Amino acid sequence: MDILHRQCYHKFTMIRSVFFDIYGTIAGFHPSRYDVQSRACLYFGIEVSPEGIIRGYADADEYMSMSNSIHPLHTLDSSERDGLFAEYERLVLAGSGIEVSLDTAIKIFRKVQTIPHDLAIFDDVIPCLDRLKLIGLTIGIISNMDHTPKELVSDLGLNGRINFMVTSGQVGVAKPHPKIFQSALSSAGVKPEEAVHVGDQLISDIQGAAEVGINPVLIDRDGNHSKFTKYPYVTTLKELPNALQANF
Repeated sequence: MDILHRQCYHKFTMIRSVFFDIYGTIAGFHPSRYDVQSRACLYFGIEVSPEGIIRGYADADEYMSMSNSIHPLHTLDSSERDGLFAEYERLVLAGSGIEVSLDTAIKIFRKVQTIPHDLAIFDDVIPCLDRLKLIGLTIGIISNMDHTPKELVSDLGLNGRINFMVTSGQVGVAKPHPKIFQSALSSAGVKPEEAVHVGDQLISDIQGAAEVGINPVLIDRDGNHSKFTKYPYVTTLKELPNALQANF
């Protein structure tokens, strides 16, 4: 272990585990959200902008987090889900100054689902995880996706780099519900104050982690929360090890 890693190890005496959200933190759309949305919208004669899609997704994701905290997705019937996704898509398009009815929004949302896209990890993920593992931290993922942990880890190419994963499908509740964070703490074998959770959503990730006593770190890849100061803030995972050093 080199000098830098020895210094990091001694600095992290309080932190024993780091948890990560997936979407927007570990991985994103491939092709991009703009590419997928623009292709879907063209079927309806609608043009969107890259900047507008970023703004729209910021509002839509916040809406989804808030809704999920009150009425978790798995508790909704098909009609209620359609209403949720229609409003989600409406907000995505509103970011580009486009107003559509909920009926049109759900049609566009369904078209989005037909366009081939997948999740791909960001370039800064593997170097960050390897550095955190090297200094002795337990690495976990907390996801609101319904996939099994084994599927997600394998699909993202993270075998051997993640100690465990907790998903909403596995636990039966989604972030920001305390139970999913508590399940991660149990898997890691640590106390809340010994853990950090890194995520991009203010409600489901940051507020959810803080409410159970876990140390939150906001990652803001799209610059949606540049004035955020309540908890540690990074724009890429390249900045995370230094942020941990500085704050914990």
